[in-house]
Amino acid sequence: MIMDYRKLQNGSDIRGIAIEGIEGEHVNLTNEAVYDLARAFLTFIREKHSKKDCRISIGHDSRLSADSLCHSIMDGLIFDGAQVLDCSLASTPSMFMSCIFEEYDCDGAIMVTASHLPFNRNGMKFFDKDGGLNKEDIARIIEIANTQSFIHENNGSCTKANLMDTYSRHLQEIIKEGVNAPDHEHPLKGLHIVVDAGNGAGGFYVEKVLKPLGANVEGSQFLEPDGHFPNHIPNPEDKEAMDSICQAVVKHKADLGIIFDTDVDRSSAVDSHGKPISRNAIIALAAMLVKKDHAGTTIVTDSVTSDELHDFLNTHGLKHHRFKRGYKNVINEAIRLNEAGIDCQLAIETSGHAALKENYFLDDGAYLATKIVIEAAKTPVDELIKDLKYPLEEKELRFKINAEDFQDYGDQVLDSLKEFVAKQPNMEPAKDNYEGYRVCFDHGWFLLRKSLHDPILPCNIESTKEGGCKEIANTMYPFMVQFEKLDLASLRQFIE
Repeated sequence: MIMDYRKLQNGSDIRGIAIEGIEGEHVNLTNEAVYDLARAFLTFIREKHSKKDCRISIGHDSRLSADSLCHSIMDGLIFDGAQVLDCSLASTPSMFMSCIFEEYDCDGAIMVTASHLPFNRNGMKFFDKDGGLNKEDIARIIEIANTQSFIHENNGSCTKANLMDTYSRHLQEIIKEGVNAPDHEHPLKGLHIVVDAGNGAGGFYVEKVLKPLGANVEGSQFLEPDGHFPNHIPNPEDKEAMDSICQAVVKHKADLGIIFDTDVDRSSAVDSHGKPISRNAIIALAAMLVKKDHAGTTIVTDSVTSDELHDFLNTHGLKHHRFKRGYKNVINEAIRLNEAGIDCQLAIETSGHAALKENYFLDDGAYLATKIVIEAAKTPVDELIKDLKYPLEEKELRFKINAEDFQDYGDQVLDSLKEFVAKQPNMEPAKDNYEGYRVCFDHGWFLLRKSLHDPILPCNIESTKEGGCKEIANTMYPFMVQFEKLDLASLRQFIE
């Protein structure tokens, strides 16, 4: 009996458990599931583009389950008559570029990854020539798989492809043009860059991009792919991961540090002093790089960005448009603004997902790193954001919703919050609320919102004064305790 593949949808991706090992979790991203979903993707591409003969590229990150799942995916595609390009270990952005590079000219691409999730998880990201698929597209693919409504053709084939070599040369050329050094072949000579790949797929950036261009990469770490992720979570938002790359930069007296997530669609940086450039700071840096050619452009971010970042962007003549969390949400909003006649060159999340209009609005960690490297070859990157201020305190609390209809219950909480805030003299709703409800105080703010997929209400708090986050949390508490189906343990623990 075929499982209901709707359980595997995670927004615009497929995510599931691919390996047994964690108590209470059972494998649902099976070889059979990815076989069917791959066939459904091929059918989707044929329907969308009215095309029978299709070329589909397949790549994966360093996860332990990658080889087995990729074999099943390729089996499904070959069975239904696709010309498959096996790209082996790759980055997510490079898979999209296989649809752009003329020598590959793929009609679609599948990346097998679950980003920074635990080792036993895996998933699928889908692309065609228009970019990453949206959640509505994923729903259609699942519908095809669930109903087994595949378009079958004969004469499928599989060919090995050196996509990462092509992609790396592409990034090299961007650096050469951007730095424009006298030594054109080695424009990064004299620049010391430490890279942390987190044992994911990002090691190529050292070996195939930076070293050939003359950079000193001494001290780069965790470049070997290892799906056990033995050193730290491959996630620029993880404190341990950022502490590790910061220490490496200081130890080796580097000019710059770069850190990638598992599949290299996210990155953050470290300045020469060992200070992290992540979350709000990576947005500020990316915005300043974009400003060089696009003064006054609009920057779309996720909803949890700080007031200090907002002021920084405004001070530098840029417009700040806060939107919903989720990399596809900010990307699609940026595309929508451009279509409406509003110039928007950058869509970026605090997580490190950054998509530039000049790069197909593709969230590409290596592309952002390349833009940063070009700047670092000319001047210390921290100079660009030296006037960015930071909140004194920040805190994230997560409230589990113990209700079967957790989406509706979350909406009830947020609707009630609006009524509560309207009666409080010391609270004011933010001007724009695209996601959840952001409430402003004279020394900070909180944002209560629904998780994109889980039965959780995350609450982000920032304050400009000592003890301010706890003060704001105490103000929230009388409201939150009205809702019996919310687990407020984290809130109680914080304010005690």
